[in-house]
Amino acid sequence: MERKLAAIVAGDIVGYTRLMSEDESSTYSALREVFSALITPAVEKHGGRTFKTTGDGFLATFPSVNEALDAAIEIQNGFADRPFDMRLGINLGDVIEVDGDMFGDGVNVASRLEAMAEPGGIFVSEAVVRSADRNRSKLFYSIGRRQAKNIPEPLAVYAVRLGADEESPSGWFGRTARGRRAALPYAIGAAAFVLIAAATQAPAVRAIGADVVDSFGRLTGAELADARPTVAVLPFDDMSGGADQAYFADGLTEDIIANLARNRELQVIARNSTFALRGQAEDIRRIGERLGAGYVVEGSARRAGDQLRVVAQLIDARSGAHLWSRSYDRRVEDIFSVQTELTAEIVSHLVSYVRESEVSNAAEQPTENLQAYDLVLQARNRYKHGSKDAEALIASRALLHRALELDPGYAAARASLGMTYIVDFVQNLTGRATVTDVETGLSESRQAVRLDPNLAVGYQVLSFGLSATGDYPGAMQAAQRAVELNPNDPDSLMALAKAQVRFGSYDEAVQNAERARRLHPMAPEYYTYVYGQALYAAGRLDEADEVLRECLIRAPREPDCLLIQTAVLSQRGDAQGAQRTMARLTEADPEFSLASERALRRFGDTALMEQFLSQLSEANAPDVTSGFVQPPPQARIQTANSL
Repeated sequence: MERKLAAIVAGDIVGYTRLMSEDESSTYSALREVFSALITPAVEKHGGRTFKTTGDGFLATFPSVNEALDAAIEIQNGFADRPFDMRLGINLGDVIEVDGDMFGDGVNVASRLEAMAEPGGIFVSEAVVRSADRNRSKLFYSIGRRQAKNIPEPLAVYAVRLGADEESPSGWFGRTARGRRAALPYAIGAAAFVLIAAATQAPAVRAIGADVVDSFGRLTGAELADARPTVAVLPFDDMSGGADQAYFADGLTEDIIANLARNRELQVIARNSTFALRGQAEDIRRIGERLGAGYVVEGSARRAGDQLRVVAQLIDARSGAHLWSRSYDRRVEDIFSVQTELTAEIVSHLVSYVRESEVSNAAEQPTENLQAYDLVLQARNRYKHGSKDAEALIASRALLHRALELDPGYAAARASLGMTYIVDFVQNLTGRATVTDVETGLSESRQAVRLDPNLAVGYQVLSFGLSATGDYPGAMQAAQRAVELNPNDPDSLMALAKAQVRFGSYDEAVQNAERARRLHPMAPEYYTYVYGQALYAAGRLDEADEVLRECLIRAPREPDCLLIQTAVLSQRGDAQGAQRTMARLTEADPEFSLASERALRRFGDTALMEQFLSQLSEANAPDVTSGFVQPPPQARIQTANSL
């Protein structure tokens, strides 16, 4: 065992998994060519040695920082004409060498820097900057101190400029994003958000009456099955006195909901349902009934300069009694501690104990840079989930890019940024998105979960992107992880239910869809469709029929509900009813055909898929539409409402 100082380069290829799923043989050959013709020669040319490879990644050691930098720059420049992007991290530190392998903080820090880096970029530690030759000083641009996983102290992180003319932060950022496969997504925009709970629903949220909520409860039996306290957090009032500050109070509310939702001892109503009641002057008991919540949190936030005042109160929605009220007067920089204290107080009044791990998780700061946090709040406010406003999407994406320039290690911002690319492609908002955008979104989501392995929304975005590329097993695995990390997020539950339907786990799909509807009583029709689909798949036809009729009363032209209703009627022997419903479907969606359904594989490769297609055929579904082209299996892309 030998301990020494070494310059370590860590590298990882972006987008490799997707390319392997499309063409395993060619992608593997291209990967081998990259290593044999570019990476290995560059390492050896500059006196380095590769001591570990991980399929699409590598670790190499060099005798000096300057050689490591030269090799890294040569490698990145060599990727310009190749079908991959590479992230690189460089550190100078103490390592232990055993039988040719290396361990220790020197290696760990290099790996963390690589995980923070942009595709096509190089991030280095302060030790590298200090040790490099003076004539290399213009290579580096400081991006601040960043907290890395399992590293006690925040790291001072620098980016390497890969072009001599790039003297500014924007120049560096543009270089890391342009040129290769990430070119289109980064060039068209600038930035965006998707709600922290983001995911797959497309229609705008509709307010549904208490009679519908009652029918939800009757159908699901959730009140009898789950005795945990249910809490709803209403949007905090903005008391700052300016319309341009409303986003701050909304963002504070969303983050409190997100923190509460991580506690398995509670059921937490979805943000979209509580925000749908904004401005409705109703008795708190009536609000509790509409949301199916036993407890309601309401409050206000006032922001003046660097001063913050938050007032919150917890109300028993059944009696209208106030359980407690609390005011917090802090500096804006203390906003995360306010969120943590408020969350802990709510939990302590609603459950018998708070698990230490959950309190710890809630107390973790998503970023140390308050300006980055503020930009993320603005991004959420600029683009509302489910909106068809392409201009808002692009503007929001720009805000997220700015946040990540300030803090590249901000995992939640990366997940939200990734979702904007995937949503743009799936919903065709800008009309310019390509499969490359999905790859960019997947790259950002993977980066997010590397930075924060407990970030539920990161796995949610990953599941969404994998579904969009046809990687259904991967999508299901990611959705399961998202639900494990945040059992109160209805979008994740619905994504998991969809994946379970595709893989034949029908009873589990019904349970997750029921729970999602319980947590989001103001949900859009997508939720009703998924629930009806799961009930149909599980053979619970009477319940499926009732749920789908409920959907079609509110939205008579909803294609997905019409589709599953056609199959339900056909299976029940109502041929005429099935044909009438199919006629309504083709009128609402002229592009619908058996060929498109066969490509979509809504029920995966199960026996139910063929039964479903047969039932549609019996209902006179058109075989093809004039413009339909059968896509290859690896490139099947689902519509937003089918994810």
